[in-house]
Amino acid sequence: MSTPSRLPCPSPNEPFKALFAFDGRVRELFAPYRSTAGMKALDWCGKIGDQPQLRILSAGLFLLGAARSDGQMIRAGARMLLAHELATFIKNRVKDAIDRPRPRSAAHRDEQEPRPGNKSGKEETSFPSGHSAGSMAVACAFAAEYPHHRIAALAASGAAGAARVPTCAHYPSDVAAGWAIGAVADVLIGLVWRAVADRRG
Repeated sequence: MSTPSRLPCPSPNEPFKALFAFDGRVRELFAPYRSTAGMKALDWCGKIGDQPQLRILSAGLFLLGAARSDGQMIRAGARMLLAHELATFIKNRVKDAIDRPRPRSAAHRDEQEPRPGNKSGKEETSFPSGHSAGSMAVACAFAAEYPHHRIAALAASGAAGAARVPTCAHYPSDVAAGWAIGAVADVLIGLVWRAVADRRG
């Protein structure tokens, strides 16, 4: 009796092959220019989306609001801090579970796709983008209190995340995932925020 042949087990990345192929093409486009002065300047500008800078921005707005007795500004600063910390927590949990070398560190094409793993080194945890997650969370939180500045806030987050791609710090899919995490984090904070406000009301 012949043993039935086993069907090949599809890769967990199979549905996203086209996306990761696009990531690879973008890396190949920008990699030759990574060490140029323009890219270094862009990398420096992108630092605004880093954790210390976003925490200082959020806390600064909170303290300024307290000094001015401005309740709206206080609420904005507090919500920005909370959304940022939740986005950072979620982002870190994803990074802990997924290995992906950064574009500047991936030596071969087969290294460029995210895979389950537990590496913790900065160059091995490209997915998702922390700059994108944090900046989107802060932008959405700010926009919740100042909706007339929503476009400017989201544009700033978009610029902070997008700047990570040409500098080969992240792939486009890393940035998109970071933006999604940041938006979800602020939605969750918003739900808690409204629940607390309703109880007080």
